[in-house]
Amino acid sequence: MALSRQTRAGGAALVTVLFVLIAALIVAVSAATAALNSEKSARNERDRHIALQAAEAALADAERDIGSLDPASARAGMFAAGSALGFVDGCGKREDDPSLGLCSRVEAPGVPAWINAGLAGEDASGAVAYGTFTGAVMPTGAGTLPARPPRYIIELMPFPRAGEDASQPVTNFYRITAIGFGSRPATKVVLQAFYRKSLAAEGAAP
Repeated sequence: MALSRQTRAGGAALVTVLFVLIAALIVAVSAATAALNSEKSARNERDRHIALQAAEAALADAERDIGSLDPASARAGMFAAGSALGFVDGCGKREDDPSLGLCSRVEAPGVPAWINAGLAGEDASGAVAYGTFTGAVMPTGAGTLPARPPRYIIELMPFPRAGEDASQPVTNFYRITAIGFGSRPATKVVLQAFYRKSLAAEGAAP
């Protein structure tokens, strides 16, 4: 039996409506996916900024460690004029040792101390946690706070200048490597800075 013209028109309209609904669904899913990706990207960027600020705080803490400790402390003696005391291969690792986090320079083609230090590990022995020697405090572990305290190591570097005896340094020159964590431990930022401490007067140089 042949279908009536009205029935055929109704069937065509139904197919058209289905195509329109499918198209609308595809647009809605695409918009939702884009919104979720945008939110995820924003969260990741925020987390990276948290880690960046934590790493910057660790650099500043290391500079205070080098330049502003009690002159009578054992730690301050490690940064005394022309001294290499406490800067050891593989970095000082004991928590109760004033040489903790102090590393001697590894000559090329050896692997630099800051790479071998394993700063990002759960148990980064040889790295100094924020505030260990300066007493500074950083809240961690909740909300938008870093998941873990930032850490740093300090390497003693050569700083010879033209006309000077390399065996008689006039400045102490250090490379500081710091790592900061975001609110998720998997988010990490590593920064480095160089710090020059004059034997005549303490000071920093970029």
